[in-house]
Amino acid sequence: TGAISSLQRQLEIQEAELRRFRYENEMLQKQLREREDQLQAMSDKFCSLTEEQRKEEVMVMIEEENHSLQQVVTEQESQLAKQNEQISELEGTIRRLRIEVVTSRRHAQEQKQAQEETKDKVEALQHKEVQTKVALERISSKFERLRSKIIQAAFSVEGQQPPQAELTEEQVLEAMQVRGSSKLSFQQ
Repeated sequence: TGAISSLQRQLEIQEAELRRFRYENEMLQKQLREREDQLQAMSDKFCSLTEEQRKEEVMVMIEEENHSLQQVVTEQESQLAKQNEQISELEGTIRRLRIEVVTSRRHAQEQKQAQEETKDKVEALQHKEVQTKVALERISSKFERLRSKIIQAAFSVEGQQPPQAELTEEQVLEAMQVRGSSKLSFQQ
């Protein structure tokens, strides 16, 4: 989000600079039109002088004004060319920044989607963990009941003392084997 807002700020700055160049370009063209209007006004003024004076003064004034206008036109054309070049560069920068903004948004969307998928997987794993714990507790409970029944069966012979301490699986197995062998001996 920070990268996107930074790119958008850059984009706004570049667009503002582009507007400024366009405004300056319009001002230069306006100045050129004003010079042309001044030249026309001077021409109109000299129309009222005598023919001979008018010709001489008009020629001098026209030459001076032409020279001045040519310099202004040359300068303005040079500035206009520079501004057009800067406008092209700014438009290229704006296009690049827009592409970066779109790319950054797409990347942010992909990251958000990946986070959602990861969150869903974590929730599924947590659900499986709860189910596994419940199943483990059920199996442990069944195992303890079975173990208790085996111990009861192993020590339910008359005269046999129930165990005083908790027995290991080996001790229970040994007691069952002893009981099994004594049952077999009895049957024989």
